[in-house]
Amino acid sequence: MTKQVDYSLKHRSEPLFRVSKRNGLEKWKIALLYVGAILVALTFGAILLLCLKVNPFKFYLDTFTLGLIGNAIPLKIISNFINSFVPLLITSLGLSLAFKMKFWNIGGEGQFIIGALVAASIGIGLGDKVNGFFLVILMCLLGGASAGIYGLITAVFKVKFGTNETLLTLMFNYIALYLLIFFGQTKAGWNILLDPNSDRPMFVQIPEAAKMWSFSVGGLTINTTLIIGIAIVVLLFFYYKKTKQGYEIAVVGDSHNTAKYAGMNVSKIILRTVFLSAFIVGLAGAFKVASSSFRLSEAITDDVGWTGIVVAWLAQLNPFGILLVSFLLAVLQFGITSSSASYSNLDANFADLLQGIILFVVLAVHFLINYKIVVNKTKINAKKMAELKAKGFEIIDLTISKNDKKSEIVSDESTALENSEVSEKTEALKITDAEGGNE
Repeated sequence: MTKQVDYSLKHRSEPLFRVSKRNGLEKWKIALLYVGAILVALTFGAILLLCLKVNPFKFYLDTFTLGLIGNAIPLKIISNFINSFVPLLITSLGLSLAFKMKFWNIGGEGQFIIGALVAASIGIGLGDKVNGFFLVILMCLLGGASAGIYGLITAVFKVKFGTNETLLTLMFNYIALYLLIFFGQTKAGWNILLDPNSDRPMFVQIPEAAKMWSFSVGGLTINTTLIIGIAIVVLLFFYYKKTKQGYEIAVVGDSHNTAKYAGMNVSKIILRTVFLSAFIVGLAGAFKVASSSFRLSEAITDDVGWTGIVVAWLAQLNPFGILLVSFLLAVLQFGITSSSASYSNLDANFADLLQGIILFVVLAVHFLINYKIVVNKTKINAKKMAELKAKGFEIIDLTISKNDKKSEIVSDESTALENSEVSEKTEALKITDAEGGNE
């Protein structure tokens, strides 16, 4: 006994393509894919440079050597590079803490600003009242704690009311930014952040006592924040691997229900981890004020709150991976910006363009490394059969046997359809009952 089925209707709701998790890709293949992605992006950039009448080989040489070749002040350039690398590193580490728990902290920009704003206020307000050593420590701790509380507010809303942390942390970025703008444009006797000697609103520089300590190595001045940043990398690695709190973060990130079943206080873990995440990001903001910028500005973050998200995910939230990726991205950003300044027909916008191209291609490859696109061959075959039916051929569906055992296709025409070895007139699929035979 047989019955007829319209295959075009049966498979119409099925997607032609779907995304599936990819497993077991060898590390050397992953490395080759990343290298290939960067080469593709650089090739595209080279084409743009040629269109602008710039030698791409010289431009890239200047970029990846940070402009050190033939420079009269190479040590100064290295010091400037370290000052741009450290905020990105520490911000990325802070964001990775929340991401590991699958709390999507997109508020790095705002938390960085709050840390910098509070640190600058402490440094300027207490610059002549507190010993320099304790003043710097106070600036960093209060800057980080303020940012931690700022981030904690979003976690409280998440825990108590189930709000979307992505949207909430994103909106808190703008609250912090406009708060900074308010202090930067409001001249008043109470506003100690502005220079009283300037006719127009301008942030005042922090006093000498509030500046971060540094030391010299062979004529190279290295800021202490670099050592602290590397120390945070090591501490976070051991925090994840060796402590109960680090284990709890991983469990909560995998499943809230599993964590509750294991007796963990999920709300407490979320609040603690988000505070620590925002604290580290705020610490990066305090370091920026105390070690390199020495004053506030509306561009104090240099977009590390956004770039840090990319760094954390490219490094797969591994602290040592973040150290490597943030270093490479800092080389890219610093090098492109420095190289662009040497050419009259290039500006800072080209640096942003080339960085965007490279990041976009690398992220696309990162997606393909972790996922694959699967083609629904069943739907394609169903479409072919529907076309045959439209031409007058009879499509016969498989009837399930009485004992519900797996049926099999015994039609010679089915093989002919797959191999395309028969003429169109014989391309009919006949599917018979499992207890029947060939028709």
